[in-house]
Amino acid sequence: MLLDRRLILTLAVAWLAAGPACAEPMVGQPAPAFQARDADGRTVSLAQFRGRTVVLEWTNNGCPYVGKHYGSGNMQRLQAQATADGVAWLTIISSAPGFQGYLTGPQAKAWKAKVGARSSDVLLDPKGVVGRLYEARTTPHMFVIDKTGRLVYMGGVDDQPTTDPESLKIAKPYLAEALADVKAGRPVATPVSQPYGCSVKYGSAE
Repeated sequence: MLLDRRLILTLAVAWLAAGPACAEPMVGQPAPAFQARDADGRTVSLAQFRGRTVVLEWTNNGCPYVGKHYGSGNMQRLQAQATADGVAWLTIISSAPGFQGYLTGPQAKAWKAKVGARSSDVLLDPKGVVGRLYEARTTPHMFVIDKTGRLVYMGGVDDQPTTDPESLKIAKPYLAEALADVKAGRPVATPVSQPYGCSVKYGSAE
């Protein structure tokens, strides 16, 4: 009986210790901390942006849903407006080597220049560590973190799950509205929406 109690206690302590590391991202809670290399090979951490609003954008340059937003200039406009307001916009590539959307550092820099992306930085996540931490499922998949480090929005760019750029004319711009709410100091009216796009091309978990 004593052994059973010790085993239960040991398992309980292990579960509690593992809990925060395995916690899923939740609106209203602290955003999961991470570090990743950018396209220049520098280590970038979420902690270094404390005190600033942060946007995380999962992308895949071979995905037609991503193509809708970049081909139309929609994503670049959102990035330009946000960064002009002091937002740190981190574009994240979680495609594994050999999968659609995987880019090396030089390739990521060339892609950013080609499409005229206005994000603050491009982070490379070939092992999918950051993507799995945030449970990023699609490209694009968007997350907004406020100045206190809390996750305040996660979901799609808008409500039009199609590759047709014409859909942007009638779209409800969830991301733009979330950023406007954060800038104005208001609670985000729609903190969670359904992301849409291509699946994130993770490799096998290590």
